[in-house]
Amino acid sequence: MEQTISEEEFNNLMKIEGEVRGTAIKGEMDFILKEKGKEGLKKLADIITKLGYPLKYREIKPMGFYPLGLYGSMQLVIKRIFNFDNKKIQEMGAFESKISLIMRLFMKYFVSLERMVKEVPRIWRTYFSVGNLKVVEFNKKEKYIITRLENFRLHPIQCQVLLGYFPSVMQMIIGNEVSCEETKCVFRGDDYHEFLMKW
Repeated sequence: MEQTISEEEFNNLMKIEGEVRGTAIKGEMDFILKEKGKEGLKKLADIITKLGYPLKYREIKPMGFYPLGLYGSMQLVIKRIFNFDNKKIQEMGAFESKISLIMRLFMKYFVSLERMVKEVPRIWRTYFSVGNLKVVEFNKKEKYIITRLENFRLHPIQCQVLLGYFPSVMQMIIGNEVSCEETKCVFRGDDYHEFLMKW
């Protein structure tokens, strides 16, 4: 029998405060459509629906807000039913950054890393109603950025999504390959998440 998430796990995630834009939900569904086809997408939607949240791909509104717990639940279901490892979850995060309408709009106005550094908190709040993302260190000469995400505790799987998402966005700006490492994490006992990106 396929491993998925229990009702208790789903309900606990759904109790987490906060919302996420539909573009993030749709991005995950688009990734499954690309990787597993319509059958895979139906399998994902059926499981989430059985857990108590009817999920219809065509009805997801990209600019609408959806429960943050739904986003985390989908990530867990995807990981478990398709047996995705962390690398594949990171690939999903990178995919989301490339197809996101919001991110594409922001990218039109980014002419430099300096501008991106200033815009990071606003971009985060465009996607999420909770959490604060900021750049705490930026060294253009030594080619690294450290971002800090505070007041955001969804599930450890979200860290893997962000490990794919953040460097993908950076790569779109600078054109070079970017590595990303989570140096601090609330699920490892730290007060916040921190990500170190190098290029």
